[in-house]
Amino acid sequence: MGQIHGSNAANHPGLRLKYVVDPRQQAHAGLCSRHSAQAVELETALADPSVRGVLVCSSTDQHLTHALAAVDAGKTVFCEKPIDLDLDKVLAAQSRFRSASFQLGFNRRFDPHFLALKHKLEAGVIGPLESLHLINHDPEAPPAGFIPTSGGLFKDFTIHDLDLARWLLGEEPAQLYTSASCLVDPEIGRLGDVDTARTVIKTGSGRLCVISNTRRSGYGYDQRIEAFGPRGMLAAGNSQLNTVQSMTENGITSAPIQPGFADRYRDGYRAQIDHFAEVVHGRATPSVGYADGVAALILAEACAESVRRGSVVKL
Repeated sequence: MGQIHGSNAANHPGLRLKYVVDPRQQAHAGLCSRHSAQAVELETALADPSVRGVLVCSSTDQHLTHALAAVDAGKTVFCEKPIDLDLDKVLAAQSRFRSASFQLGFNRRFDPHFLALKHKLEAGVIGPLESLHLINHDPEAPPAGFIPTSGGLFKDFTIHDLDLARWLLGEEPAQLYTSASCLVDPEIGRLGDVDTARTVIKTGSGRLCVISNTRRSGYGYDQRIEAFGPRGMLAAGNSQLNTVQSMTENGITSAPIQPGFADRYRDGYRAQIDHFAEVVHGRATPSVGYADGVAALILAEACAESVRRGSVVKL
């Protein structure tokens, strides 16, 4: 993610990438050479008064430590999701985030397709939202070595959908039920995680949201939203490699959907950095921040608790 966000910042007309902090030479060398940046220690970067913004794209278990160091140094901070894997640690840091300029990396809020759906929803095109269907299927399972440090399916993967649900439903979930299995790779189960899940969320007013997750689709990176109301449905479909169709006596064929997150959400990642630049220059306040990170983490933990108990979790 540092490669993606760092390059987008370097290519932004309102930003300059000055430093890259990464202990792995092979990771920072290319980024530094492409964008005339310097590899330094974190303390050096934070001590530089000319540095106004920091992109925290380190491993998940270091997000909170690095974000707080930047916040305490008075920098505007962009942090990849989640803030941390430990909700108690995140809540304990609340006072330090209270006056911070802090943007959290829930990139799907910035995806132009999802944003267009959100605007139509708010405009009342289908009337008041009644139910929501979110589909988030990875093309294939990650390497088994990724699982132990990832935070598990719910904190690493489903957390995006939990944030999308809050954003689109327009009210907080009141209860949640998750059922999960290990159907993709037995090694994931052996490591204590699941790879396939369905979650049902219900708000206080009765709105429903179903989230479908799997670590393997077999057909590409499946990212869809369906929203239902009294006057119809809004749908954001998958992005394909191209829009060409072949129509013959054998039927109709078209290009595959995008193969992975970097391509599917390229525009959303750029829009995130556009917003961050506005925040850095004082022309905007973060549209997604600490409170959203806490809420999504609470929901991710509720998913895991629901699986353990086999019952609905009231929030």
